[in-house]
Amino acid sequence: MIALFVQIASRFGINPKEAERFSKFLVVGTIGAVVDFGTFALLTELVGLPTLVANTISFSLAVLSNFTLNRYWTYPDSRDKMLSSQLGQFALVSIVGLAINNTILGFLEHPATDLLETMGLAPGLGKFLAKIVATVVVLFWNFFINRYWTYNDVD
Repeated sequence: MIALFVQIASRFGINPKEAERFSKFLVVGTIGAVVDFGTFALLTELVGLPTLVANTISFSLAVLSNFTLNRYWTYPDSRDKMLSSQLGQFALVSIVGLAINNTILGFLEHPATDLLETMGLAPGLGKFLAKIVATVVVLFWNFFINRYWTYNDVD
């Protein structure tokens, strides 16, 4: 799948190495999303935590997963940089990402809930719809800032 994405991207003039990195970043992000959304669902639905508290915890767990997978799989050539330095940069980018994520989630949760309710759908899914939007926005923030700052030591 990654090879196919790289081949298609190359036809559009995209650097094959960057296309490979972006596709690996998407795979890592998908794993992170499973961690994030799974934890979020458990914390909001079973434990009963407020949305933004649950989101902060679930997002943070996904960040740990993503950092580990990105360091060792997406950007293995970046391990010349000290772990503590790279983790600090990744954490800072992630804190800003969390702020963006929580802001979008906070603004969209009630309108999404109302929209689903007017459509006759389960209004309890509004927080998940809002979280999907927030996650997509933060995906691009995380990729570009991490690529050009946290992992700036790779060609």
